[in-house]
Amino acid sequence: MINQHTIRAVIADDHEIYRDGLISLLRGISSVELLAECNNGEQLLRAVEVHQPDIVITDLNMPLISGVDAIRQLQANHPAVRVLVLTVMDHEYMIVQALEAGAKGYIIKDAPKADLVEAIDAVYRNLPYYCRHTTSKLVRLISNSHFNPYQKEKQALFSDTEKKIITLMCEDKSVKEMSQALFLAERTIEKHRAQVFNKMNVKTVAGVAIYAVKHKLYLLGNEN
Repeated sequence: MINQHTIRAVIADDHEIYRDGLISLLRGISSVELLAECNNGEQLLRAVEVHQPDIVITDLNMPLISGVDAIRQLQANHPAVRVLVLTVMDHEYMIVQALEAGAKGYIIKDAPKADLVEAIDAVYRNLPYYCRHTTSKLVRLISNSHFNPYQKEKQALFSDTEKKIITLMCEDKSVKEMSQALFLAERTIEKHRAQVFNKMNVKTVAGVAIYAVKHKLYLLGNEN
């Protein structure tokens, strides 16, 4: 994690075993200070009121107040608190609802620790984070949703080669396939891909696709 500031966090999940595992994991990250753990949405809202954390890491399926409703209330009452959703990829529509409610990013519960660290850092820095395991269906749902963290952001400028690579990334082509399509060395493709990630300020191919659609750099087809 490149951030030097201690990230003050509150977590919420109604599954005790998973919550205990998450607590153990977060305590192993030197840049994160865990302020409170919650097992339902009501506890989460109270904990945020008391502790005023930098970020909230929350599940979506919780009793009393759902994760999505809690996010809406946090956005209304504590807009400076950034929310990272922890979920399962089967909850695609709920993920979209959470993003529209004000969450900055999402990650699946069985993602590697390194991905979680990356997601926490991105959300803390107020950047959108899209899980590396995002399905094409979810990319489509997010792209067509009201969620658009880029509305106030000036679009980066891309070279013609980068625009072609963006299109191929949106079509889920491998580096080898891009190399063959553009008659460029794989190392050159990798360099351009890195530049695309950097200019968009995203970490995953899903992020590239969503950014591209929101900025009209790529047009989604009509397939389901």
